[in-house]
Amino acid sequence: MEREFKAERDPREKLRLAEELYAIMPKHKGTDKLQAEMKAKISKLQKQIEGGEKKHGARQATVYDYVEKEGAGQAILVGPPNCGKSSLLETLTHAKPLVGDYPYTTREPMTGMMTFETVQIQLIDTPPISPESYENYLSGLILNADLVVLVADLGAARMIEDLKFIVEKLEERRILLKPEVIERPDDPRYAYKKTIICAHKEYEDEDGSRRAKLAAMFPGYRMVATSIIDDDSMEAFKKGVFDALNINRVYTKPVGHDPDYKDPIILKIGGTVEDAAMTLHKDFAQKMKYAKIWGEGKFQGQRVQKDFVLSDGDILEFHV
Repeated sequence: MEREFKAERDPREKLRLAEELYAIMPKHKGTDKLQAEMKAKISKLQKQIEGGEKKHGARQATVYDYVEKEGAGQAILVGPPNCGKSSLLETLTHAKPLVGDYPYTTREPMTGMMTFETVQIQLIDTPPISPESYENYLSGLILNADLVVLVADLGAARMIEDLKFIVEKLEERRILLKPEVIERPDDPRYAYKKTIICAHKEYEDEDGSRRAKLAAMFPGYRMVATSIIDDDSMEAFKKGVFDALNINRVYTKPVGHDPDYKDPIILKIGGTVEDAAMTLHKDFAQKMKYAKIWGEGKFQGQRVQKDFVLSDGDILEFHV
């Protein structure tokens, strides 16, 4: 891919390749310089594209290849025209996207914060993917996201064909949708992205046949049936996204005080007491002697060491 990047002359395609290279680049201290150089190249290409557009009068397009992550995780809504992505975003967050009953209402990405119990999860609505339309910046957005939500319209006659096109189009862009990501692709030019299926407009699938076809097309994928007029399905969607992010919420408790449930520490599943302390401050983690823990299936207030693996909902009291 690096050879392709160097040889490419089209600024937009070169930008897409740069975003993919950055996305697959290992993120650790040893690659800090390489990461910074690639970010600089991406920024330069963005300015080049925007500048070129301005020379011909009003700017025709804007590069939306990156959305800074907020909250406990970032989930991106991907789907065909009129599948209901914008309505989902509007219902689940305070965002106000342009919603219409005609194709291609969404022309640029829009974000909103979805509340699930005690955490905020960032949702991104995107322009539709179809044979008539694929915004180049979508590749960068998808690669950066923690989770892809593939939205299927259960009321669409061409539901399977629409989704098949999207899967193949993303594969063409070297993005492979997977129910779980437990290994790296054999070919480093490709990126695996964890994906769940949103079977939307569930009341238009009266006999359940289209949902059955969807399950057959995506075996092993987490699937959530939704309708914006069904509050229970919206709550199920929130939980489905949270569970798919593979994260735990850990709450802190000052010595002699009640736990703080407003701002949990977010850790990947398998995170330890030391990982939780590190999110507060590196020096704090180094000075910590031990912690006390409260949680389901634990001896309440038991003393634990730094390597103790935490579960969702655990409460920690740090001692330094």
